[in-house]
This record gives sequence, C-alpha cells and structure tokens, in this order.
Amino acid sequence: MGKRDAGRSRRSFLKAAVAVGGTAALSACLERFDDEEPIPTGTDDPSSLPTGQHEWNDTLDRDEAGNVVLPEHHLLLYLSIRGDGSPTEDDRETVGAALGTIERAYERSNRGAIAEIGYSPAYFNRFETSLPESVDLPEPKTLSSIEDPTFDTQDALLHLTSDRGEALLAIEAAMFGEEGDRPDALNEISVSDRLGEVFTVADRRTGFIGPGLPAANQDIDGIPDGDPVPEASPLFMGFKAGFIGNQASESAVAIEAGPFAGGTTKHVSRIRQELDKWYPENDYETMVARMFSPELADRGAVEGVGENLGESNGITPEVFDRIREHAKEYGLVGHAEKAARANRDENGEPLLLRRHVESTDGDVAALHFPSYQREISAFDRVREAMNGADLTDMPQIQQRVNNGILRYIFTTHRGNFLVPPRSLRSLPTPTGD
Repeated sequence: MGKRDAGRSRRSFLKAAVAVGGTAALSACLERFDDEEPIPTGTDDPSSLPTGQHEWNDTLDRDEAGNVVLPEHHLLLYLSIRGDGSPTEDDRETVGAALGTIERAYERSNRGAIAEIGYSPAYFNRFETSLPESVDLPEPKTLSSIEDPTFDTQDALLHLTSDRGEALLAIEAAMFGEEGDRPDALNEISVSDRLGEVFTVADRRTGFIGPGLPAANQDIDGIPDGDPVPEASPLFMGFKAGFIGNQASESAVAIEAGPFAGGTTKHVSRIRQELDKWYPENDYETMVARMFSPELADRGAVEGVGENLGESNGITPEVFDRIREHAKEYGLVGHAEKAARANRDENGEPLLLRRHVESTDGDVAALHFPSYQREISAFDRVREAMNGADLTDMPQIQQRVNNGILRYIFTTHRGNFLVPPRSLRSLPTPTGD
C-alpha cells in the first residue's frame, strides 16, 4: 500500500470509528495506531487560551490561499442536565473541572482537540431571570415554507473536533462512559471530574470534512452508484467551501457588550442530502451555476472543486446584484449568490462564520451546518435570502426548482445556542453571575 493509500485508509478508519463510538471503537483505534505520533498535550495555564470558545482559527492549518482548514473529525453531543431546575454550584464546578481536564490533556488545535460547549434557550428557561438584551438567542423556528424540522431543545451542545479521531473517542469515553468501562486518564492526564456526572447524552451526531473522505464514504443512501463524488472534494456535493473572503472573522461574530461579551451565538442545522438527483440531473457547468451562480458558470470561473478560486468564492456584489437578470437569462439562480445578498454588513463584511461538515449517520448523506454570528437574527436573514422566495414571482424560479440547490437539501433539525466566553462556559446563569 502506498503512502497516499495508507493515509486515506487511516482517515477512513478513524471516520468510521468516530461514527460508531464507544470503548470498543476507541480500543480498535489505539490498537491499530499504537505507533502513531503522540497527540500533543494541552496547557496548565488557562490564561493562554483565547477568550472565545469559538476562536479556533489561529490554531488550525491553512491552505495555500490562506483559507482555514477545519479539523477532519467532528463529534456533536447534545446534552440534557440530570434533574429539573437550575444547576447547582457543585454541578458548575464539576463541568468546569471536566472541561479543564480536556484542555490540559490535548493541545487546542486540529493536531490535539478542540472542545466547545453552548447552551440552548431551553437551558436558560431553567432560571427565573432572562438573558440580557445583548444576547439574541430565540427558540429555534421553521425558516422556510418547505421545511418541517425537529427542533433541538436539549440543554447544551458539546462540539468536539480534531484530526485525530481517537482523541474524540477518548474524550467521549472518559466524560460519558459507564463506570468500570471508561479511562481514568486522557492523554496521560488524570480524570477526576466527568461531564456525565451532570449531563446525559440525548443525541450523538458525527461529521467529517476533507479531500478524499467524502469520496471514500459515498456508498450510502442519497448518493447514486458510480462513485460520482470527486476524490479532491472535501464535501459530498463536489465543491470546496469556507473561503476566507466569504467568512466573518471570529471577532466579527463575537458579542460586543454585556456579561457574555467575547462569546457568540451558534445555529446548527442537520440537512439531509438527495444527491442521487444532484449528480444525474446536472452536468458540471450546471452544478457550478446552481452552487455558485450561472454567471460564474458561463465564464468558466470555477475549475474542479474550486481550488482555483483562492480566498473567495467569486460572488461579489456585482454578481449578486444581477440575480434577477440571471433568472431571466439562464432560467436559474445560484445558491451562493442568493445567500450573499444578506450576508454583508454596512461595510461589506460577511456576517456569518460557517463550519459545516458532512455526515453518514444512519448511512444517509447529510450535512451538519454550524453557523456562528453575533445575533441569531443574522442567520435567519441569510437563510431567508437563500430561500429565494422573493424570486419565485419569476416564471422560471419555483421554491425548489431552479432555485440554487434547494431541490437537493432538506433540513431535518434546527437548534440555537449561546456559546459563552471561556470564563462563563460552565453552566452559566442568564446574568453571568
């Protein structure tokens, strides 16, 4: 087996292990990769870590164009607090100590592991006081006339991510494993407090991203036979995403005032994909038109999976301002050009920081779509623009026909969360006291 094939086999094995979970999967990883380079340990100095839990970028890799490369493996644990009422000080100390153990055990990077916890409106409803006006955290809601999602109203969402899938499995086992079947140490750091003492795992979802991983995992419902997903694509639909020129900075999505200043809000959707229509129905040029804009497709601006685009997806104001002209001339509009209409502030800077990853949970092609923004209402406005309902007065455009990629994606879950700054991440009160 060549070096490239061995690397792909390793990544695919770790992806499968994270998807399965449990101590058996962890043991299999440790046995198979016992000669791997050690995972770097974390820090005993919490002050050396960033203020915002959502501040990942400085410790992640970048591609040649400067775009942030997300860690390959993701574990999203939706958590419910044991018992009714508001949490106690003992609960708060346990959660803080457990999260601190993870940070001491693993370097906060794609080479180690990143742990981020957010809290839902349902969690804050446990308290008699309300969140301050500086925090925009409404209950999740339906954002389109053509969706009927399940709302995620669990108390919290723990998002774990790393290039080393075995690190995620070890954290999960140490924090939530059954007594007698869980490790006593993480990366040789002793574990005394566990998140499972305060939370139960209400739902477990996994994700992955990176060139080669979607292609290696396309034998699932929602993707046609024939291996249509390109080897070079980091995502199932055949194109890269996350261009830095179209992403908000981490400081731009941070809450500016009040007790949660330095934190952010996070919307997470789970989206089922019907790519058994996407690939048979569209040639490459039409895929570019539907994903980006027919104008970009017409001038051949996108090559392959989009590596030639550099740091921007090419959707400038000059492009999306002509969206109605595109509908008339080409009979369709693009996904990116629709969304871009609402994803800019008064200075032309992006409002949303998106970190979406693929999923094969349940052997179904799906997408986990975490979006960070200063206010949840900003995400709602971008989603409204993406719906393209304002364009359906034109005969060529219908709600799911010739309207970006809406024919191929179906939202199954939505949830809203406040991601507090690190100093308030342990079961915060609405006032931050």
